[in-house]
Amino acid sequence: MGAGIDVRNLKAFYGKAEALHGVTMAMQPNKVTALIGPSGCGKSTFVRCLNRMHETTPHASVTGDVMVGGLNIYEGGMPAVEVRRHIGMVFQKPNPFPTMSIYDNVAAGLKLNGVRNRKRLDEVVERSLRQAALWEEVKTMLRSKSGASLSGGQQQRLCIARALAVEPDVLLMDEPASALDPISTSKIEELIFELKQKYTVVIVTHNMQQAARVADNTGFFLLGDLIEFDKTEKIFTNPSDKRTEDYITGRFG
Repeated sequence: MGAGIDVRNLKAFYGKAEALHGVTMAMQPNKVTALIGPSGCGKSTFVRCLNRMHETTPHASVTGDVMVGGLNIYEGGMPAVEVRRHIGMVFQKPNPFPTMSIYDNVAAGLKLNGVRNRKRLDEVVERSLRQAALWEEVKTMLRSKSGASLSGGQQQRLCIARALAVEPDVLLMDEPASALDPISTSKIEELIFELKQKYTVVIVTHNMQQAARVADNTGFFLLGDLIEFDKTEKIFTNPSDKRTEDYITGRFG
């Protein structure tokens, strides 16, 4: 089952520049949370803080608490690699390992964690590709084709399968469909609905119709602040903050 994420007074810095100004929000387990807002408002930085990717940027730092399933991922010397095992990430541009087969792309995280049992690897690769709605399309070429040989939409679903293979509690998606055609986008959206049965999903999107379609709850970011966070229906039909309304109706951003 997915884990809840409780963020308290999260600040993110690039050098001395403060990119997030004390964000506090609670994301429910087994729900989809969408993050919307204009470019450069802190959405991607926020998501990267949720699995400690932010700290991989030179001179970047974070203060505040991020509790995932009751554990503070920034406390007690927890290794970042362990955090990322529980919190998977799918990026805007599909990034399969180009020299690896489809099979090895999905199995990569497991092998990194020391899994060598062939039967276990086979089972997880099939299960993950089925979860990512890709199995039927690639099952005859798992070892003969590279991840890079697939179409853009298939590559993105391959990256989702790769993230799911290590059985995370949370799946972060940073604009997962922005580089895809409408049919592939629709497949990714259908997939998100299915994934929330098992995982907690956080998605950054510029596409407000997409947020309205897939998300249970939506947060609106502006200039490093979380302006409003509520049920998606309320955000889109009756927002509490004028700035949210102005953004959603296209008056700015």
